[in-house]
Amino acid sequence: MVQSLRAAVRSGEMAPGEKLPPVRELAWKLGITPGTVARAYKLAVEEGLLETTVGRGTFVSSGKREEVPEEVSLVAHMASDDLNLRGIRVPDVGQDSIIQGIMRKLGAEGGMGYIDCPTPLKDVAARQAVVRWIGQDRVGRFNEDEVVLGLGAQHTVILTLQACLHGANPIILTEELAFPGVRHAARLLRAQVIGVPMDAEGLRPDKLEEILRQHGGQVLLTAAETHSPTTLRTTLERRREIAEVARRYQLQIIEDDCHTVTRPELPAYRAICPERAWYVSSLTKSVSAAMRFGFVVCAKGQEGAAQQVSQSSFYGLPLPMLDICAELINSGQAETIRQTVEDRVRKRVQLALNILGHWDVQWRPDVPFIWIRLPRGWRCSTFMLACGNEGIGIKPADEFALPDGPVPNAVRIGLNPDIADREFEVAMRKLSDILSKPPLDADF
Repeated sequence: MVQSLRAAVRSGEMAPGEKLPPVRELAWKLGITPGTVARAYKLAVEEGLLETTVGRGTFVSSGKREEVPEEVSLVAHMASDDLNLRGIRVPDVGQDSIIQGIMRKLGAEGGMGYIDCPTPLKDVAARQAVVRWIGQDRVGRFNEDEVVLGLGAQHTVILTLQACLHGANPIILTEELAFPGVRHAARLLRAQVIGVPMDAEGLRPDKLEEILRQHGGQVLLTAAETHSPTTLRTTLERRREIAEVARRYQLQIIEDDCHTVTRPELPAYRAICPERAWYVSSLTKSVSAAMRFGFVVCAKGQEGAAQQVSQSSFYGLPLPMLDICAELINSGQAETIRQTVEDRVRKRVQLALNILGHWDVQWRPDVPFIWIRLPRGWRCSTFMLACGNEGIGIKPADEFALPDGPVPNAVRIGLNPDIADREFEVAMRKLSDILSKPPLDADF
């Protein structure tokens, strides 16, 4: 059957973009088993003759590389005279002078030497520091041999996905609203992304199982502790239910914990199902974004796959960065910074709630952003424009929505810690004033 498909495509009998019949329909028409048709479709996709998209069907391939869609940058850039509440930045609590002091110390002592390429042996001290940084309770028992380092959380997520995904058409499952980096990562890896509905306790295990039965899926990429943009924390009971689904369907779980700045009490998925859960985090939101120091605690027995991806793609982190970050953690200065950052975040959240608390706000005292469901009369696009006219940048819900996914009428507001309290209060009052004045022509 594959030979027939190949001949029809290459002869022009089947035109690029032409949709093929569903598997069962074609099997009935040809008088063969659905399994035979499914295998033929799979082989033709791997050969590049056909393309398949979840929810749309199977089509004759155009043979052309799909244009990369324009997306908003993951780094929030705005005009210098505007108030940037789009991004999530770590507060300045003296990191610059601390890091410069470490660099001077390394310069005097020599560090590990900065001539040769990184090797697995040269990042041992940094991986041991990561073990101390995370601790033994949060992700279950582990050691430095199960840690692989990356250039920040986003890069480490991509590295981990490469270790987990396989086949011509891999599928990543994630929250219906997700950090835009999920879409970026999926596009780079030629993977499809399917959103799983959430409720107040986190991802819905019944919906996850339903999607797995219907579409399959190799990886669940989730932010269980601090979900951006909603601030939700997945409950322990829900985490255990999700872990059971993952076991039944041979699903890998990658937990992206990059937005957490506190020391959580709930165990990560890596502690609940260590045989199939990966824990990714970084120092970006809690210590310093400049270092680009990320790490993954691998699922039990699977560290070899991540190490191979790391060695094959970038050898390893730059040696000066390894020395600096290991010293930051081992000296206790990283923890001191983290505690100060956590305190600053709590104060900034309280300041925002003092002014915006009477609106429909979702928040947590340890999360450096809030989620506001817009009042009747506002839509994300018009509200974003109104804020822009006041020189305030925010993130609408559609920037977090997956393709063809639901878009709530809400916005995320980053509580930029580098803005002076007085200026921040003025911005919050402007936002409250805008919220109270929906367009006059709104359809009620």
